Parts: sequence; C-alpha cells; structure tokens
Amino acid sequence: MEFSELQRIAAEYQAQRKPIRIRYCHAAGCQSCGSLAVAEALQREVSAQGLTEEVEVCPVGCMRLCGRGCLVDIQGKLYERVRPEDAPSLVASIKDDSITPTAPAGSYDHPFFAYQLPIVLENCGKINPEEIDEYIAVGGYQQLEKVLHSMTPQEVIREITISGLRGRGGAGYPTGLKWSTVAKMPKTPKYVVCNADEGDPGAFMDRSVLESDPHRVLEGMAIAAYAVGANQGYIYVRAEYPLAISRLQKAIQQAKRREILGSQIFGSTFDFKIDIRVGAGAFVCGEETALMASIEGKRGNPRPRPPYPAESGLWGCPTLINNVETFANVVPIIREGGEWFSGIGTATSKGTKVFALTGKVKNTGLIEVPMGTTLHRIVMEMGEGCADGKKVKAVQTGGPSGGCVPVEYFDTPVDYESLKSLGTIMGSGGMIVVDEDTNMVGLARYYMEFCRGETCGKCIPCRTGTVQLYQMLTKILSGEATEKDLESLRQLSALVKETSLCGLGQTAPNPVLSTLRFFEQEYKQLLKS
Repeated sequence: MEFSELQRIAAEYQAQRKPIRIRYCHAAGCQSCGSLAVAEALQREVSAQGLTEEVEVCPVGCMRLCGRGCLVDIQGKLYERVRPEDAPSLVASIKDDSITPTAPAGSYDHPFFAYQLPIVLENCGKINPEEIDEYIAVGGYQQLEKVLHSMTPQEVIREITISGLRGRGGAGYPTGLKWSTVAKMPKTPKYVVCNADEGDPGAFMDRSVLESDPHRVLEGMAIAAYAVGANQGYIYVRAEYPLAISRLQKAIQQAKRREILGSQIFGSTFDFKIDIRVGAGAFVCGEETALMASIEGKRGNPRPRPPYPAESGLWGCPTLINNVETFANVVPIIREGGEWFSGIGTATSKGTKVFALTGKVKNTGLIEVPMGTTLHRIVMEMGEGCADGKKVKAVQTGGPSGGCVPVEYFDTPVDYESLKSLGTIMGSGGMIVVDEDTNMVGLARYYMEFCRGETCGKCIPCRTGTVQLYQMLTKILSGEATEKDLESLRQLSALVKETSLCGLGQTAPNPVLSTLRFFEQEYKQLLKS
C-alpha cells in the first residue's frame, strides 16, 4: 500500500458517510448500561421517521463520562443516561428543534470535559473502533507510512526522546532511552511487547483505549518496531477484557487485509507481525519479567533484574516493553513533533496522563489531563466532589501499589515526583476517591488482602510479609492491637518494601505506610487503651 492508497480509502469513506450521525458509546461501560438496546431503538426510529437517507447510527468508543451512561451524541449535543424509550424524542429532535428529548442533556463545556486535553483519547468517542477505514479517514497509519519512507530509525527515536515521554505503566522510565537501548542491541530477533495486563482495582484506562481506538496502539507498536529493529510484536491482555480482545483481533485482521501489517509494509523492506497473548488474570503478570515468562508459556513469576528485557527479554532476545498508553502517544508525537509534546506538562513530567476517576465522586469516568494538573482540579472540579453531599477525605492513586493523599494536599500537582514525595505513585492511572465515612485502616487492609492473594509466592518477603501485614491490620481493626503492634506494622512494611523481588511486593506496603503517615490517629483510636 502507498500513501495515495490511504488517501483514496479516506476519501471514499468520507464520501459514503451520511450528513447526520448519531454516535452512541459502544465501550464496555455503556454496554453494561444497555447501549446496545439503545442503538437498536435509535435505528428503528430513524427508519420509522423516514430519515435513513440522512441519518446513521454509529457505534463509537468510550465517551468518557462513564458514570452517566449510556451516552449519545447527536451533532455535538451530548445526552446522558439514555434509555431505549428516549429514542423517539431524540430522533425527532433532529428535524424539529422545538422537540425536547426526554434524555437528560449534558454539556461538553462542563469542567469534566473542559479541562481535558485529549491526545491519547483524541479518537475515543468519535470513531467506530471496529472499522479500519474510519481510522484511516482521521489520519490513521499516515505516521507509520511517514517513518518508513521519510525517517530513519534513529530519527524516530530522537523525536521520542525529545518529547520527554515517560512510560505510562507506572515506573515512568524515559521511553526514548528504553527504545535506544533496545535499538543498540546487536542480537536478533528483537521483540516489541504491549503490556495490557491492567489489573489495579478501579482502573480501566488501557481497557478503554483498546476498546475505543485499537488501531492507534497497533500503529504505535509498528513505529516502535521499526525504530528498534523488531519484526514481531505481542499484545499481552488479560482474559477479563473480552471486548478489548475482540476488537484487537478484528483490528489486526483488518490491518493484515489492508497490508498494513505483514510483509513489506507500505512498499518498504519492513516486516511486522502482531499476535495477542491472553493472560489468565494474575496481577503479578503486569510486572514485565513475569509477563514475558507468561508469553513464553511458563508460570508468570518475576525474575531478578539485571539483565533487563532490553538486553535479554523474550527467549533471551532484546525486547521492548511499553504499556498501552505509552504506545498510544507515539502517533501524535511523530505527527506533531517531539518539541510539541514536551511543551505540555511539567519540567520533568511531559505530556498528558489518562486517569480512571472512580469511587465516591460525582463524575466518574475516563479523563486525560496535562501533567501537573492538581488533584483539586481533578477531584473537586472535574469530579465535582462526592455525589451524596459528604466531604471528600482522600484519593487513592496508583491502585494497590499507591498511597492515599488526604484532601489537605489536593493542591499537589499530579506528576511523578510530586506524588512520590507524598508516599504514593501515579501508577498506570487509577484514582479512587474516598469520603469522610471511609475507614482508612480498613482501606489499607482491603489493598493488603488484594496483594496477599496476588503474590506469586516466589520471594519470602512478599509471600509471608503480605500475609503478616494483613493479619496485623485485622488485629488493629478488631481492637486487640497495642502501640507495639503499630510499630511492628511500620517495621514490617519497610522490610517488605525494601527486600521484595519485584514491584508487587516492593509497593504492596504503600497503602499502609501512607495511611499511617496521614491518618495515624485512626490507627491509634483502634488500639487497646
């Protein structure tokens, strides 16, 4: 395929589109709210009202305001909590402005949307994720064609390095440095792996991107493979994401048929294949060495590093591993340039970050904001605080690996360094808001129970330490603990953090340590008098 062929596909697709589009959210969240039934009702009404020549009902990916699904957009007007019985008035309002739809009207001017800067999510909620031609029509795969014919691998890596992009999976390692390390390795073959094993409770960022814009991730992986010299890619995604898996499979098949994946892509000498590997849901497989073991057909246990995957990864070969959001940033960086991306965010945390905002907050959903946006803006303005009138107490960032930040610190900018200074991490992007009624000791135990159940058991600190920490927290909650037990809790948390083999054990004590730091009084109130 040549660039002119992409242009032809885009032009043909645009020409056959009908002038009026009713877009409905087709992602997992809105499907659970009945969006498929809503779509059927809308289609019936379009036919019944004689509008089939002018109006089309279009499935799109996540429209972000997940807590108010099912979401429908008609010519830039947003409607929330749409039900099948709302279809007649929604369709009738297209031709008659005097008709007020029965579905509640939303607004893109609301702070939930107004403060967002969609880069990763720029196509989400706008295009049909199951149609490659629509992705091509909005510029899809043009950047892959561009790098193959106009840029050397070194130039691609240079743009990624200039951008300042850091890994969005949680560690925040400089992406350009990782790519350049893999590119310099003389051994072949080389592999590119997309880590889609998103397992944090309350997190759905990667799932939503895969469900909403799978071709963006495939294109980012292909550009990365060209840059580092790889010809085989793998997407490791958990089995609990059936819709994401289905759409990835369809996207890969479509790209193969269009000869965008496979041999001699865009008439170049570059070959690249992508296969999916489905994980059984072990949280530890989000750790890159455990993930690679699982891809190889082994038990998903982590191993010591070094050697790092860039030197010795899959089957002992150089391997580039990035997560979904990292790969989704590649296309806009190549399109707009590294300098453009580095101009967004803070001095050390560039670009935007996608978060899943959940918990005791009025507006739950998917958000993408510039790095450095404060927690106050995210929780209190975009999220509008607690839904039931209660006071916000804290926000948990980074899932089981993160910590709790109290409301007094909500002026903190969200970037890697600022969150670390508060004893938490950005992680992959989960944000769970808790209200004034939340027992912080109980919350810490909940996360410790999760980590206790998800440890692979390979190293003693994590295998036994998480169990003992859970037992200590249970003892405190039951009112049987003393001040000595509280000190033991601190010491054991520090020990597990410092001596565990992989990231699961190293970060498992974070919820305990952060709640001890900011909510120590709640612990002391539960001790024996």
